[in-house]
Amino acid sequence: MTPDKSTDLLIVITTFGSLEDAKKMAHQLIESRLAACLQIQEGVHSIYRWDGKICDGKEVLLSAKTIADKWIDISNFIKSHHPYNLPEVIAYAPEKYEAHYGKWVESEVK
Repeated sequence: MTPDKSTDLLIVITTFGSLEDAKKMAHQLIESRLAACLQIQEGVHSIYRWDGKICDGKEVLLSAKTIADKWIDISNFIKSHHPYNLPEVIAYAPEKYEAHYGKWVESEVK
């Protein structure tokens, strides 16, 4: 954690209907320097209400490591490049993380 909150680590998550879509987004976020590292997890079981119906199916979870200063940019990028009409875009800031890792993330998105 840093005195300048704009460089604090931020983890942004979103989901996709396919591994291919998640990989495509991951590469775009790395190439555009909006994220330093991404993890993709298949086999997430999602249950939600959409258009008045309860949906039950598999999704792919994408977690992006970035800094707080990139929140608006990464959120807008995901929304504009995501195949879903209303993508989940949620961020959380870990209370604690290893300082050298945080510096690496910061250097990769600058």
